[in-house]
Amino acid sequence: MKKYNHIYPSFMLDDIKCEYHGGKRFYVTPENERYQSITSILSNIGKVDIQAWRTRVGEKKANAITTRAGRRGTAVHTLCEKYINNEENALEGELPHIVEMFRSIEPFLDRIDNIRLVEGALWSNELHIAGRADLIAEYDGELAVIDYKTSTYRKSWEMCHKFFMQGTFYAHAFEERTGTPVENIIIIMAVEGDQPMLCKETKSRWIEPLKEVIYKYA
Repeated sequence: MKKYNHIYPSFMLDDIKCEYHGGKRFYVTPENERYQSITSILSNIGKVDIQAWRTRVGEKKANAITTRAGRRGTAVHTLCEKYINNEENALEGELPHIVEMFRSIEPFLDRIDNIRLVEGALWSNELHIAGRADLIAEYDGELAVIDYKTSTYRKSWEMCHKFFMQGTFYAHAFEERTGTPVENIIIIMAVEGDQPMLCKETKSRWIEPLKEVIYKYA
């Protein structure tokens, strides 16, 4: 098991409180600003396609698939977080298929070091958006926003656009909060029963599409 070096910002980043209004997630900053969650905003992308899928397969089956996928994603995410935090015996007691998915992305995780932020609260007073980043650390020696994802099947580059925008928001907000720029966006995706995916993008490529989506849905 790799041992990660943790380097946190010179000041502790404050936390944010989560609230729900009208089915949307909002965060309240230490300055008492109420900002919509980046994930709530990006969930609007592809809503028509998702509803068409739910109609096609039926609500009961769609709910079952969504619930299973959510539990799977949470379990793999938790293992990644424990691993990055150098917790011993992180895999003990976990279901075999979850361990298998984690093991598939472990080589990607081992390219990470010098951790800046783990599951950290971030917000932007410029964009009026908030959220929690999985990880900000060095990947192959370069500072990056790193997000863990799980999927039932391999996704195309086009299907990952909202992941790139999500990472871009975290990069933008981290620089706003700390003064440290982050250009690289890394998506590590465990795919059930298949090879994992590693997607690399940049903040500069996705900041304008992100702003367009925020303007449309926020």
